[in-house]
Amino acid sequence: MLLVEGEIGGKKYQEPFSKGILSKSLVRSEVEPGKAYEIAVEIEKSFEEEGTTVVSIVDLINKVKDRLEQENPSLAKKYLTWKAIRRSEDPLIILIGGASGIGTSSISFELANKLGIKNMLSTDMIREVMRKMVSKELCPTLFESSYTAADALTTPAPPEFDKTLLGFKDHVNTVSVGLTGVVERAIKEGISIVIEGVHIVPGFIDEELLNTPNVHLFVLSLSDEEIHKSRFYSRCRQLWARRPLKRYLKHFTAIRKTHDYIVGEAHKYSVPVIENIDVTNTIDSMIEHIIEEKQKEELSHEK
Repeated sequence: MLLVEGEIGGKKYQEPFSKGILSKSLVRSEVEPGKAYEIAVEIEKSFEEEGTTVVSIVDLINKVKDRLEQENPSLAKKYLTWKAIRRSEDPLIILIGGASGIGTSSISFELANKLGIKNMLSTDMIREVMRKMVSKELCPTLFESSYTAADALTTPAPPEFDKTLLGFKDHVNTVSVGLTGVVERAIKEGISIVIEGVHIVPGFIDEELLNTPNVHLFVLSLSDEEIHKSRFYSRCRQLWARRPLKRYLKHFTAIRKTHDYIVGEAHKYSVPVIENIDVTNTIDSMIEHIIEEKQKEELSHEK
């Protein structure tokens, strides 16, 4: 039996080599399922032919990398990226912001699946919980959508301020209290989680939290307004979603204002902004950024 030897938290371990586990990691690296299992079988056979009974996790990764480079160098790069993330002992806390309809829900699901993160949360859920704890009289904007929050403002907006954005900021500022609590808890408990939603806006989240290792913030954008609008048609066709298309289209101008504001704040605070046209490209950009940040962190520790 081939054993894989590794180390977690300073403690060494050995476990049986699993073609199934290796296949899954290859599939997450975008290798076709059939090809992934075929490669896993080849890897196991090559070690058996060499007479190897115990292989280090590093040697196993290098063997897989060499095999993938024969197949496609880009697959080898994605595999190494995936393994670097998975081998990290720290939890991953990923925040994905963007205006309504921009695709934060879809991307968070795909990214969590890609990284093997089981915990996901929408800021809309945080808002719903907060609505049960705070009265409408005390915080009226909380009981509106992000793009209609201005309708609940109790004080008229000064002429020099945009009413839509004033309501939006008040709405986001309130939900950010709950969001901060969730992030702090995830850090304390060592829980990996992907949180997405319109309430994730740079400048409203504690900078100290964002500077915590393995906490990553991204903002999604869609420069083309027509593409953005078409997302609502696709979104509302899903029977399970029960999305009110007419409501979104009626408030589309306000939604675009929030979009431009969120993107502007992201640039202001040097937060990665990703044009969410293609799911694969968006996910790859996020993972590459996470790896780059991890490598910078490791280099700073070495110094």
